Amino acid sequence: MSYKLSKPDDFWEARYHSVERQGVSGLCVGYEQSKWRQAAFVDYVMEWLPEFSLNAKERETLKYSNAVESLRKAAKLVYKTEKFKNRGEFGEIFLHAAVRSVFNSFPAISKIYYKSSHNETVKGFDCVHVVGHLDSLELWIGEVKFYKDIARAIRDVVDEIKNHLDIDYLRDEFVLIENKLNNNDKRSDKIKSLISKKRSMDEIFKQVCIPVLLTYESDVIQNHQSICDDYIKEFNSEIEKYKNRFFDKDLPDVKIHLFLLPIAEKVNLIKALDSKVKIWRQLLIFQKHLKY
Repeated sequence: MSYKLSKPDDFWEARYHSVERQGVSGLCVGYEQSKWRQAAFVDYVMEWLPEFSLNAKERETLKYSNAVESLRKAAKLVYKTEKFKNRGEFGEIFLHAAVRSVFNSFPAISKIYYKSSHNETVKGFDCVHVVGHLDSLELWIGEVKFYKDIARAIRDVVDEIKNHLDIDYLRDEFVLIENKLNNNDKRSDKIKSLISKKRSMDEIFKQVCIPVLLTYESDVIQNHQSICDDYIKEFNSEIEKYKNRFFDKDLPDVKIHLFLLPIAEKVNLIKALDSKVKIWRQLLIFQKHLKY
């Protein structure tokens, strides 16, 4: 059978959105009381944390109307994961939320679950989702850079895409993906067929998309206090500029969808995200002590 997942209500807006083979979505968080909506955005990210962190069986019963226990468990998983000490890994949740919310994708595997629960080193792509109906399924294997500087983000992610699309690297990655799929889901059979080692990579690439999410500290975000005509015009112009800068690079011949997420200040955003996860982790510890 194929499972459906409930998901958080819409929050950000894909204010700039094109879906060509080389598409782009400019994600707008908006303002509240003349400030960029950082607190609301952090709360939105936390809503995605259970689905992002839990395994397939746990996700099947996840309901966002009553997700407190799942959120506590997810926060614990995040803090057990070595790479999350750098906090740049929050970008993986951004990417997960972007692909799910904009394209109604389905997460094929939870990489953070295997990083933390099984003490495995899980490298490679930052998300593994599928998009579309069963008879036309696409595998979306993504990259993210949670940076403050867009030029550095573009440079580093382009290098990473090239490295990760090396044929030998991809074949190894596909084996890891296949071993972690939920065998009770019909989509898993389609994914296994899609990435089979018996298929030419040329054929596989026809059903693969690389979603790329880049954050950056935006002059447009910092120069405005509300969504107005000037803001929308400048926002779209900025997204267009960085879209062109990205796709002007020497990229592999594969479908790519670029998500651009302009932010106010990265250091403050990380502090807010870190603080929120710590709160949930402390609630988990407090609850545990109450049982004794």
